[in-house]
Amino acid sequence: MTGLYVALGDSMSIDDYAGGPGRGAASLLHRNHDRDFAGWAGRDLPGWTLRLLARDGAVVADVLNRQLPQISGVPDLVTVTMGGNDLMGAYGDDTAAAAVVARVAAQAEGVLSRLRALTGPSCPIVVTTVYDPSDGTGVIGGSGLAPWPGGPRWVAALNRDLAALAARHGALLADVHARFHGHGVTAGDPARPDPRPDQRDLWFCGVIEPNAWGAHQIRAAWWEALHPGG
Repeated sequence: MTGLYVALGDSMSIDDYAGGPGRGAASLLHRNHDRDFAGWAGRDLPGWTLRLLARDGAVVADVLNRQLPQISGVPDLVTVTMGGNDLMGAYGDDTAAAAVVARVAAQAEGVLSRLRALTGPSCPIVVTTVYDPSDGTGVIGGSGLAPWPGGPRWVAALNRDLAALAARHGALLADVHARFHGHGVTAGDPARPDPRPDQRDLWFCGVIEPNAWGAHQIRAAWWEALHPGG
């Protein structure tokens, strides 16, 4: 089987923080890195074409206005990671965060509406929840960021909107937030820059980026959304 896989969104999807080309979440979903993840051999998309349009630092407006227009052809699979950078732009400010969550919901509605118009009703679209490197504490020691007690609440609000969006548009939901809980500050230092730490329970680097082990877990969440039950 062949197909076109389009990966939209932000750094949760890309290779840059996971150790280089082929090691990010979208790349692993497309082609497993058997040396690192031998148990996942064969769980990928042989013969498919990957269009990795996700970009570091992208906000939802970038997905809507810059990435979607770059899609050529009709995708057979789409993954989307969005919203985290928008919320980080309001870090520490609950009033600003409320406005950001509302704006993301509106813009993400546009993303999914345009995707569905392009792909038709049968194409799997996987919407991804946003993770929390503070593991629900609102504190990321070593990051240089001040504590934000309300932060986890706004992450949860954003994720509720993303889940509702997925349901409205017949998309699948990959709950990366739940999967990553306990693999941020409670597992180690998410601010460390190492993309491949010996400590495989730590899934972050550079505070908010997925390291190699985190990228695998995002890929795993997508795969499981696409193949429920095994």
